[in-house]
Amino acid sequence: MLSDGLILSVNKPSAWTSFDVVAKLRRALEWKKVGHAGTLDPMATGVLILLFGAATRRSDEFMDLPKEYRTTIRFGLVTATDDTTGELLERREIDKWSESRIHEALQSFIGRIAQIPPAVSAVKVGGRRSYKAAFAGEALDLKARPVEIYGIDVHRFSKPDVELTIRCGRGTYIRSIARDLGNALGWGAVLAQLTRMAIGPYRIENSLPVETILKHKSEFTFAA
Repeated sequence: MLSDGLILSVNKPSAWTSFDVVAKLRRALEWKKVGHAGTLDPMATGVLILLFGAATRRSDEFMDLPKEYRTTIRFGLVTATDDTTGELLERREIDKWSESRIHEALQSFIGRIAQIPPAVSAVKVGGRRSYKAAFAGEALDLKARPVEIYGIDVHRFSKPDVELTIRCGRGTYIRSIARDLGNALGWGAVLAQLTRMAIGPYRIENSLPVETILKHKSEFTFAA
């Protein structure tokens, strides 16, 4: 039983929003104050750190930790959301497919780069979340922001897909990397799959599924 604070590394399932996980566990574990340290898109799976009670004051500490993602990028498509869930805007021919070209293009993303967030994201524009403006059909003026990419490893090429591991810092959008890589090669590209493998020392293999937490909820329930 706990009363001062709790940190849980959760393995978020696909189709759940980060808020879905927070809301479910807030109710089940009877904590009044619950937050997360870095959102995951609904299509994404993997590590989501939840902070309960006094631990919510440490949010920035966890958000500043390096992240590791395993992702599949699909070339030849352009969508409104920069992933496969959004409205298809354009199909492009993948001419001169070359693994060496992709490798070379990826090198330009490593280091400190300027990145424009996706239109459908939680970034605030004029005090309003950009996804709300995007869904309302309003024009957006998203500014590039500095982000840090520590490294990119290529695991597999299978036209039109490439599978990567990306290690990065706070505020990095993997959807933006997919979009910008596609633009750099002239093919267009979207995010087809995303799993957050780690946030600092918190790794997916040590993260708990929501069902496991619910099954053993007495171990995590707030004690007044």
